[in-house]
Amino acid sequence: ARSTEVLWIDAAEADEILARSPGIQAATRNLPVGSFLAAEVKRVGDPLYGQLRRMSALVDAEVILLPVRAERDAPGDEGRVRIHAALISPRTGRVLWFGVEEGEAGPAASPAAVASAADRLARRLLWYVAG
Repeated sequence: ARSTEVLWIDAAEADEILARSPGIQAATRNLPVGSFLAAEVKRVGDPLYGQLRRMSALVDAEVILLPVRAERDAPGDEGRVRIHAALISPRTGRVLWFGVEEGEAGPAASPAAVASAADRLARRLLWYVAG
């Protein structure tokens, strides 16, 4: 909602589109993203590339925001949520950006801790409207 210049298609909407296209072998969950946690990835290969390419063709996506991992760095009230994410060109499989954004400290059960990490990710990606 931070920018009107970008049309976002969330996972729920993508799932609905995929359900109407049973011939497309792709999913929005449980994608093979382990390579991002093992090394620097400059270009994604199959099977991840194929799934992203097929999904992007259905919605004419120019870029895909791929959440790679969300984790808490410590237990208790001082822990912070970290979101690892990548921007990928679905046409080439090239990784345009990869980063880790960390939210505010807070209790593990607090939605605010997750929201603060998501807000930092949005500000990183949409720096021109994040103010």
